[in-house]
This record gives sequence, structure tokens and C-alpha cells, in this order.
Amino acid sequence: MEKKRILVVEDSPESLMILRIRLEANGFEVIAAADGVEGLTKARELHPDLIVLDVMLPKMDGFTMCRFLKYDEEYKDIPVIMLTARGQDQDVALGRSVGANMYFIKPYDSAKLLKAIGKLTSTVHQSPE
Repeated sequence: MEKKRILVVEDSPESLMILRIRLEANGFEVIAAADGVEGLTKARELHPDLIVLDVMLPKMDGFTMCRFLKYDEEYKDIPVIMLTARGQDQDVALGRSVGANMYFIKPYDSAKLLKAIGKLTSTVHQSPE
């Protein structure tokens, strides 16, 4: 079975390392990007199975990156999980409106995140929840 490829767009090296270790330990291949522009470029070049996306990023925020992908016919079916400290109701609503499939607020429950990733990567086409 081929490993599912996850693009993690996170500007905190510590958060990225923790997430990378956890995902790789659960059988996923991890691609990393440190800002929204790099994340968008890698998403378009590598077409990952799922994207874990922070909101507060240099160069381009996560909401904008998600909007660019979800409004593009070629990339709209890539599931996106927003993983961010921005937990206000309006942030969650904005995440949903730009097409995020799920929205997790830091600090997060890693077991729930892994379950969500498993759910979103187990089917080819996933509509937003």
C-alpha cells in the first residue's frame, strides 16, 4: 500500500517537527512548507492527499492559500485541515467559507487529528463537513 502524502504548512519549526514525527509514525509521508506561498507551490506541484494548514503564516495566510486551492478545479478535491491558534467563531466560519474540510484549534487532541486525517485520506473525494 502506498503511503498517503500530507503537506504540512506550518511556520513554527517545533510544531512542524511534532506533527511530522506523529504523522510519519502513523505511516504518512510528510512534505513541509514554512509559509503560504511555498505551501501553495508545493500543493500545486506535488498534489498531496491532504493538507494540514496553519492560518497565521508568512507571505500568504492559510485562509488565502485554502481559497486559491479550493476555487481551482484541479486542486479543489484535496482535503484541507486548518490547524491554528485562531479559534474565534469568525475564524472557524472563515475557514469553512474558504473550503476547509475541518478546523482544529491549537492546542489540539492529536488522536482526534489523526482520526480526521485517516477519515479524509481514506476516500478519494470528500466534501466539506
